[in-house]
Amino acid sequence: MSEDLEAIRRQRLTELRDRAGNETAGGPDAETPSEPVAVDSSAELTETVDEHRVVLVDFYADWCGPCQLLEPVVETLAAETDAVVAKVDVDANQELAAQHSVRGVPTLVLFADGQPVERLVGMQPETRLRSVVEDHT
Repeated sequence: MSEDLEAIRRQRLTELRDRAGNETAGGPDAETPSEPVAVDSSAELTETVDEHRVVLVDFYADWCGPCQLLEPVVETLAAETDAVVAKVDVDANQELAAQHSVRGVPTLVLFADGQPVERLVGMQPETRLRSVVEDHT
């Protein structure tokens, strides 16, 4: 059964990539990146949150094991959902992490319509993250 799910995921990802490649600039999917976006300042995060309806922000650290395990999950969410995924390195952006009360990594904050609506701390299964994102898209 897990092989079937993996095949479906691969097929869906291929379809999304093909569709994104065929979209013209300014189309509905042209504005939503299919890969996580690195954010290095409060201004960049504000701009990202203001420009997109749903943004999942992954506060992470390179040395964090759970963060490394979560990376492919957030990459999949970026490719397969309408949410923008933003990544914030807490070591390089300590002030930004403090502004968002990040006390541990990974911390994921979901913004919808410019407001934080969900906060998840620690390793999360893909099904949980996908559900949280889809509840707000």
